[in-house]
Amino acid sequence: MSLWALMLVCGLVTFLIRYSFIAAEGHYEPPGWFVRLLPFVPVAALTALTVPELLLVDGAIALGRDNPRFWAGLVAVAIAAAWRNTLLTIGGGFAVFFLLRHA
Repeated sequence: MSLWALMLVCGLVTFLIRYSFIAAEGHYEPPGWFVRLLPFVPVAALTALTVPELLLVDGAIALGRDNPRFWAGLVAVAIAAAWRNTLLTIGGGFAVFFLLRHA
């Protein structure tokens, strides 16, 4: 199968999966426990994407001074919890990362 055919098939499968939720709107009522858990999906997805990037260095968990991403992420989480300000969180995390990386 050529690369273009593979990309078209993958695009079609993705479209059909997403369209199925739109087409089912009003015809299907998910269980209550499922609806209650939906708000946690973005948090879980973001955590699954960011935690490995913060903790792993060359495939091994690194929590020491040699991993500035971990400490910058920890500071960013603390800032976000304390002030709930996105710009301050990003700026504080980047500042700590820069200081540890170039110190």
